Amino acid sequence: MKRTLPAAFLTLTLLAAGCDGSGGGDATKANAAAGPITVWLSNNQEELAWGKAMVEAWNTAHADQKITAQEIPAGKSSEEVIGAAITAGNAPCLIFNTAPAAIPQFQKQGGLVALDSFDGATQYIADRTGGTAEQYKSPDGKFYQLPWKSNPVMIFYNKDIFAKAGANPAIKTYDDFLAAARAIKAKNAAPFAIYPSPAGEFFQSWFDFYPLFAAETDGKQLVQDGKAQFNSPEGQKVAAFWKTLYDEGLAAKEQYNGDSFADKKAAMAIVGPWAIAVYGDKVKWGAVPVPTSTGKPAEQIKTFSDAKNVAMYSACQNRATAWEVMKFATSKEQDGELLAKTGQMPLRTDLAAAYPDYFAKNPEYKQFADQAARTVEVPNVPNSVAIWQAFRDAYSASVIFGKKPVADSFDAAAQKVDQLASGS
Repeated sequence: MKRTLPAAFLTLTLLAAGCDGSGGGDATKANAAAGPITVWLSNNQEELAWGKAMVEAWNTAHADQKITAQEIPAGKSSEEVIGAAITAGNAPCLIFNTAPAAIPQFQKQGGLVALDSFDGATQYIADRTGGTAEQYKSPDGKFYQLPWKSNPVMIFYNKDIFAKAGANPAIKTYDDFLAAARAIKAKNAAPFAIYPSPAGEFFQSWFDFYPLFAAETDGKQLVQDGKAQFNSPEGQKVAAFWKTLYDEGLAAKEQYNGDSFADKKAAMAIVGPWAIAVYGDKVKWGAVPVPTSTGKPAEQIKTFSDAKNVAMYSACQNRATAWEVMKFATSKEQDGELLAKTGQMPLRTDLAAAYPDYFAKNPEYKQFADQAARTVEVPNVPNSVAIWQAFRDAYSASVIFGKKPVADSFDAAAQKVDQLASGS
């Protein structure tokens, strides 16, 4: 979690971190210009290690087009920091930590470069990522982000807790999940069966409602064709499942300061492959796809991608170099380095076949590579963050805290979301 800094200090930090040759300028000229660029990297230690090595490899071969890299400046959130940099006109050329949910806002600010303006870019994205890339197009049909890496979420479970409870980890249906959860509570095997954050931030629904909604609907996004999709029979089934967990005390309504799964406060968690290295030997874990009401086969389950992408920012003046760096950083070789250093899944077609040696040596990651081919992204629509916040508010009030009937809460939220998705 990033700490909050005073606004004045944050502004100074951003001004000091600007891109080479920042400011407006002629886009055509900038698109053709080569030279030094600045990039921002995530402050995740494993990603930093990858990023520094990638930059060193590029710089060794391109003395006249060197990359200067730094961590994203600290702030309340990466999105807030990036938005402020766009406003100030001093964003870096590339940010290797751009959230798909923030793309519509950054695009509205005029802060992003359409990658389609570079020769072969659209084909490069299609060849690397396959059909999944379509989810990352903006409403105008252009790519303002290069699909980079995902952390497809699954259900992690604690084998020791399940054994203590006599619970069956072969969870496929909601009934399977609830049976295991009730057994865990009955045997006092753990304080809670699962402990997703009950906090109200817009993104929290990506780790409770949304993965199960994606699975239940065979891959629908929260909004499609400008209309809310959650106020449907499938959405109501997912909501009813979670409401049962909260109503029976199988999931907690209080915020936990820490990692409830690592601390054995919960028997299960919805997380991606990044968690394998984090939990390591602390927890004897297994993983299964998220459940559906009917128990769909694993190979049919879709889930939330939890992706982060690479975007080029309009303050950049040496965009020809920036585009070449984007291709270099997402090449098969660099994707392999990213996989090896972070355990995160490059958004690349047929991932397991591309890196057979890695998955042979790290078989625990194989199921995540399989799942990575079936992921659902947040919808790329106007007012994306406001839409997720409207949904979260409705979900929290009805599903978690039981203050309103789910049907009424979802009805009202759907009307608000439809209005927001129309751009108003």
